[in-house]
Amino acid sequence: MRIYDITLKLAPDMPTWPGDPPVEVKQLQSMEAGADNNLSYISMCVHAGTHVDAPYHFLGGDTLTVDQLPLKTLTGRVYVLEMPDVNLITAQALVKADIPPRTRRLIFKTRNSQIWTHPYRNFETDYVAISPDGAQFLVERGVKLVGVDYLSVAPYQDSNHTHQTLLKAGVVIIEGLDLSQVSQGRYSLYCLPLKLAGGDGAPARAILIGV
Repeated sequence: MRIYDITLKLAPDMPTWPGDPPVEVKQLQSMEAGADNNLSYISMCVHAGTHVDAPYHFLGGDTLTVDQLPLKTLTGRVYVLEMPDVNLITAQALVKADIPPRTRRLIFKTRNSQIWTHPYRNFETDYVAISPDGAQFLVERGVKLVGVDYLSVAPYQDSNHTHQTLLKAGVVIIEGLDLSQVSQGRYSLYCLPLKLAGGDGAPARAILIGV
């Protein structure tokens, strides 16, 4: 059994969505300075790093918040699909892709994954994302969880449509996965977002286990 940690390391220099506050980690107490223990404080947007989107993020109203998401969707068999040569995951690209029948959890590994093999750098707007028609294709295929290897499932200039299509259909979204050490194939996924009351999203620790 091999465990792959596909979670980004939270750090002040990590890229965040333009306009979101940066991750801040501050030491409040230090044993080197004479304190009884080391104690730190963290401040961050709930959509920084590896995180889960709840329907409330883009739909509002009385839709599910992150603490209400079904853990049975966030854990279980998953298929990692490599799409190294696409710049946008469209319906047409998905038709051509070899997605196994009855796949309910699908994670996309794209050229984005190479970003995480280098030290953190500024936010990149030309990341590979899922188009609105690609999202509709996934809904019609019965996919219940989608994971991507950059900070948004949707294109930079059109955040709403892809998110809304997936979230309205009850699809759980995981963003900011580090798939640089993972190959295409079947795995077991364990992704546990923080149980943030009323949250529109939450940071998560995500792992894959080879099967």
